[in-house]
Amino acid sequence: MYYVTMYRNKGVRMINKQLVKTFAEIENEQTMRKFFKEIFTPKELDDLSLRWRLLSELHNNKTQRAIAKKYHISLCKITRGSKILKKKNSITKQILDNI
Repeated sequence: MYYVTMYRNKGVRMINKQLVKTFAEIENEQTMRKFFKEIFTPKELDDLSLRWRLLSELHNNKTQRAIAKKYHISLCKITRGSKILKKKNSITKQILDNI
């Protein structure tokens, strides 16, 4: 039932295989939006949307300081996104390259 194990300092987190498959099978933007609203809280959606905006702006060569100032957040949140985009074979970077 579980697909990927992600190790963290204080425990193990697993990504549910069925959930990943469900996300992958949704092809309609309206359906995905409705699904997100049903399964995520407004706060979770805000966090996810912010994460995506940060990644997108980093990908478009905005500086971390400019992003931090624009969204009134710490550099630590942005640094994670920067590291993701710098990883060799980053799926996130590949997706952003194709948008």
